[in-house]
Amino acid sequence: MSWTDPASLGYPALFGGVLLGSVIPIVPTGAVVGAGAAIAMTTGDLNLPLVLLLSALGAFIGDVITFAVPRFGSEAALRWVTRHQKAELLEKTRDRFARQGWQLIVIGRLVPAGRIPVLVAAGSLGYPWRRLLPAAAVACVAWAAAYAVLGIVSGGIFDSPLIATLLATVLVLLVTVVLNLVSRARKKTETGGSP
Repeated sequence: MSWTDPASLGYPALFGGVLLGSVIPIVPTGAVVGAGAAIAMTTGDLNLPLVLLLSALGAFIGDVITFAVPRFGSEAALRWVTRHQKAELLEKTRDRFARQGWQLIVIGRLVPAGRIPVLVAAGSLGYPWRRLLPAAAVACVAWAAAYAVLGIVSGGIFDSPLIATLLATVLVLLVTVVLNLVSRARKKTETGGSP
């Protein structure tokens, strides 16, 4: 494998993009996974199982880092993370994590913009590592598979890697917008329709 081989650039770019976007949400990680899957479907440059594995692994490492920052932070860091939260809300969140932490971590990974708040809350509330790691692993595999499906669909429709990648990116963005709209509608309904 040489530096001119697309796989020698594609796999590190895929893993690095997902890892970076999982720690600092500046990279649309779902689009990276969808594009990787679309390229795997339309060319021989990437292997689909390896795309899934590297995507899940990058997401998992990123989630562990995101959780670890408030978990290992100082008392001042914990106060900063929880500074705008009322004591009773923090206690209620602690209780909810004790009962449903596993589900919150999985759902937080799958819902756009849900992962970081859930992981920061879990870390700052001292959620146990023995529960976080398996939940995060399951969440990251499910997340990678869900976004890879969009790339597989677009790669199955078009033979051109460029068009398949563009379609996968559009599909990921469309799914993200729809999920955000559904989440907002649910929140509005739960608060009694107030803005």
